[in-house]
Amino acid sequence: MWDTLQHRTISSSWVHSAAHGIICVMTSPLIGSNKVVSQGRDGTVKYWDFADGSLSRIPSLTIQTNSYHFCKLSLVKKPSCLRQVEGLKHCHDLRNVHVCSSFLPSESQGFLSVLTGYEDGTMVWWDLRNPEVPMTSVKFHSEPVLSLCVDGSCSGGMSGAADEKVVIFSLVHSMGSCVVKKEISLERPGISGISIRPDGKIAATAGWDHRVRVYNYRKGNALAILKYHNATCNAVSFSSDCKMMASSSEDTTVALWELYPP
Repeated sequence: MWDTLQHRTISSSWVHSAAHGIICVMTSPLIGSNKVVSQGRDGTVKYWDFADGSLSRIPSLTIQTNSYHFCKLSLVKKPSCLRQVEGLKHCHDLRNVHVCSSFLPSESQGFLSVLTGYEDGTMVWWDLRNPEVPMTSVKFHSEPVLSLCVDGSCSGGMSGAADEKVVIFSLVHSMGSCVVKKEISLERPGISGISIRPDGKIAATAGWDHRVRVYNYRKGNALAILKYHNATCNAVSFSSDCKMMASSSEDTTVALWELYPP
């Protein structure tokens, strides 16, 4: 855990087996303050409390997923107008998924939707009220889909893959369709991570070419190319208050950025 004001480590904890490693850690206002979720390659997802800069010794909840793959978990997004969330009544077997993003559109009456990306470049939109048949299936990419992000309003998002483009798309809930809003061509292939800022104004991508690219999410035009890292960038994320962005790389560094204040 890091203190972002003093730029120093506060604490370090073994939360998953060292032999397997950690796929991701996530936080969200929807799971409560001082909470964090971790996913390990040991087939578990754990829910932790932290206070005074340190994690509890025992997780509040451990989920045995029995899944040993590279698909990261997704914390549910919902628009601010949606106040009540019903308990989930359905599950779907999402094996062979490379990446997923879960969200609660206001039109869904509290039922979960999941957008999944596959190795053949296909993206599939599931409404878990009818988990046997997808709402729609589209193929925006020619290579495996590596990153997906749905915006805060649950009306669209961005996708990245092992090909030379980033796609901004719209989710048309009334028709159950996913349509291209804009395609952004890249000079070099490979987008490992995508994040859309909570206010929906800007987005960022983490690339195989060691670059973090920042875009105007609404228009799709490029705003900046950040060249700090010297190895593959594998993740990028915005803070909930929109004031800070973090990027991580295989060069073993995490960079904190203050750019385009909300």
